Amino acid sequence: MKLSNFIDGHYIAPINDQYIQNINPATNELISLIPNSSPEDIQLAVNAANKASKSWSNYTGEDRFKILNKIAELIEANIDELALAETNDTGKPLKLSKTIDIPRAASNFRFFATSALQFSSESHSSGLNIINYTLRQAIGIVGCISPWNLPLYLFTWKIAPALASGNCVIAKPSELSPTTAFLLGKICNEAGLPPGVLNIVHGDGIQAGTAIVSHPSIKAISFTGGTNTGKKIASVAAPMFKKLSLELGGKNPCIVFADCDYDKTLSEVSRLAFTNQGQICLCGSRILIEKPIYEKFKNDLVQKVKQLHIGDPLESQTQIGALISKSHQEKVLSYVELAKQEGGIILIGGENTQVMEDVKMVHLFLPQ
Repeated sequence: MKLSNFIDGHYIAPINDQYIQNINPATNELISLIPNSSPEDIQLAVNAANKASKSWSNYTGEDRFKILNKIAELIEANIDELALAETNDTGKPLKLSKTIDIPRAASNFRFFATSALQFSSESHSSGLNIINYTLRQAIGIVGCISPWNLPLYLFTWKIAPALASGNCVIAKPSELSPTTAFLLGKICNEAGLPPGVLNIVHGDGIQAGTAIVSHPSIKAISFTGGTNTGKKIASVAAPMFKKLSLELGGKNPCIVFADCDYDKTLSEVSRLAFTNQGQICLCGSRILIEKPIYEKFKNDLVQKVKQLHIGDPLESQTQIGALISKSHQEKVLSYVELAKQEGGIILIGGENTQVMEDVKMVHLFLPQ
């Protein structure tokens, strides 16, 4: 299966006819080929967005609400297809895709659809019968570059507010999790979103991402991803005076006090650490425990983690599926080794896990 770019309301192949393999991280099987788009593809998207920009910005808030709310309804109507695509791309449990990722994507569109109906403005009198007031206008074309860990969830979180405020969008999903973004184009057409208002271009950061960030007609950039990439984006966007939103890496502590609600805190710390295989910037990556309960909490947490079910992402009882890629697995395991070298004691896991199913080896790229 070859995915296509979604430009000007149509699915089209990349100009250079180059593709990237999209691998299911739980099975190591090839899912699809995705466009490795070039600056020429980005220019096509810019042309389409420019053509659509004036008319879309002149839509009333009610008109934009109707279309964006319809997109939310269609995401919900297609939840099974979207959730399965999300799980196959990322290796996360299907239950998580179906109860969190896809419903949240619909909620994003619905929330910002309603915001299109509301406008809060301020006015101030400066004397001499002069009134200063706030006027909000669309800025034109917005570039949205989203990560692989919560693909449609974060993709829509960027796109929906840009569309609700009258902007056109050129969006690039992660090349590691492209399928739900591909499917979103069809949903937008069905909902009546005018051609060119949303353009979805696939590819890597080197070609497609750089072309989006550096294009002079794209007035704002929203990026979620690695800190080093964020630095590079800022170095390009800042001299061009683009509006810029960067959501970069997180390193979050869980602080546990002795007077906490013990059972609830134990459950929440476990959930915060391991949801989505720990691949969320908000995940708790270190725990600071008050001394009086340190030993008990540590031991109870280890026992709770032992109960987490690692397995096939498509099985209903699975709580931990696969990491996103082989390279990410190697990165995680390298940190385990670094912890050992620095004197750390591994309380549980620390090795690669494999699951046998139907006499077929399914590789789960994560510590045990």
